[in-house]
Amino acid sequence: MKPHRLSALLLTLLLLSGCGAPPSEPTPTPSPTPAASTGGATAFTLPRTSGTLHPILGMDKVNAALSGLIWEGLFALDQSFTPQPLLCQSYSVSEDGLTWTFVLRTGVTFSDGTPLTAADAAASLELARSAQSRFAGRLSEVQSVTALEGAVEVVLTSPNGALPALLDIPIVKSGAEGVPPGTGPYRLVQGEEGEVLTARSDWWQGYDLPLETIPLVTIQAADDLIHAFDTGDISLVTADLTGSSSLGFSGNYTVWDYATTTMVFVGYNCRQGPCADPALRRALDRAWDRNTVSSALYARHAQAATLPIHPAHPDHDPSMAQQRDHSPQLFSQLLTEAGFTQGEDGLWYQGRQALSLTMVVNTDNTFRVTAAEYLAGELTRAGVQVELRKLPWSGYQEALASGDFDLYLGAAALSADFNLSPLLTPAGTLNFGGYQSDATLALLTAWQASSGAARTNAAKALWTDLETQVPFSTLCFKNQSVLTQWGVASGLTPTQQNPFYGIQDWRFDLSGS
Repeated sequence: MKPHRLSALLLTLLLLSGCGAPPSEPTPTPSPTPAASTGGATAFTLPRTSGTLHPILGMDKVNAALSGLIWEGLFALDQSFTPQPLLCQSYSVSEDGLTWTFVLRTGVTFSDGTPLTAADAAASLELARSAQSRFAGRLSEVQSVTALEGAVEVVLTSPNGALPALLDIPIVKSGAEGVPPGTGPYRLVQGEEGEVLTARSDWWQGYDLPLETIPLVTIQAADDLIHAFDTGDISLVTADLTGSSSLGFSGNYTVWDYATTTMVFVGYNCRQGPCADPALRRALDRAWDRNTVSSALYARHAQAATLPIHPAHPDHDPSMAQQRDHSPQLFSQLLTEAGFTQGEDGLWYQGRQALSLTMVVNTDNTFRVTAAEYLAGELTRAGVQVELRKLPWSGYQEALASGDFDLYLGAAALSADFNLSPLLTPAGTLNFGGYQSDATLALLTAWQASSGAARTNAAKALWTDLETQVPFSTLCFKNQSVLTQWGVASGLTPTQQNPFYGIQDWRFDLSGS
């Protein structure tokens, strides 16, 4: 968390112009210190758009951010992407790993006073599987959902030991019209001056909530959101400060970053060209300065990573991650072992042919372009000839689809179980490099199917294989941000799916003095 007195747009321009030397190591965001009141804040207000607030069918990100205040899932993901039981009290799995039975917590009621039932939970998951749901992709391997006596049975088409990580889907009261009631800490009511969230005295978790009411302010477009926040009409917004269309907020505010599953990576053409050789890919993997990318180029809104899983996740292995750290010495050593020699001109040669690579990047994201420029420049300084092609989105897609690249800089929003199938399977939607390996697929399948201690061991086996084959190189995982008016709120612990995670422990200063 950190105070900002410059707009995000100005900060971006300063970074792109090269102001300031990048730190050699990433530093954690510091904890906030008590701050003075904003001088006029007497209510904590949140934005919503005129679109639906339905937590499963709604696609609007502003409205989706409110979901955690009204609805809850069977599980909630904490800041390490570990599923914590909420509406699920316990669960069991069949020996083949395909049938999961989730026993519901008793004594839970919706905001209208009616009890949570297995039929409600099953209907919510079925709705989440439908094509119009924003959760459909993560449930593509669910074969059926059935309501049992006090429990829900989920049958998969293939084993997934991390299924609970995908079940933070909001559970709504089935059959309700409009905005369905939820089991969360607040209920939506229509007040005299508009919609208001009011604290539930009958919330099953039993915590005292720090705010009795939270007024909602309707905004129409991104510009309205910026204006409402800059003027203090809205107390909190969520933002991707390194996104393709990042918004430029200004004034005094505090930033609370949270980890996401969005992985920034270098992809390789494993089908043809120089990068078809895994020995060269292993060398290039040591050439990437991930700390500078995450700390300086992504303005600390990213976490450097060498493994394709977030460093905060339990399946991450710090010792194995360290083995793949940036190392110019290892880069040169591995290039030599791959059959390259460095000439007197400083270039690397294989025979008489200088090593020359084509790298492509999408121009729609300025942060990614800046990162590509830096990485290409570092390779050039290390003796590798690099042609960096900056392409608009359509041209970028065409180059990836046709294999017209040696390297590309990409980003992938992985599911919460960090499923790597899109990047590693022959028909994977993100496998533009054409990587194929039966051994890798077997290890991937074993990791996905396992749980507990077996999952940790399976993860290590997969990370070892990927270090050898290097179908892609992870650079970092992006952060996203919650912005609050300066001094209004403290103690925030946002997560990717719920910016209001742990709201019962937040502290507010709404004295207006």
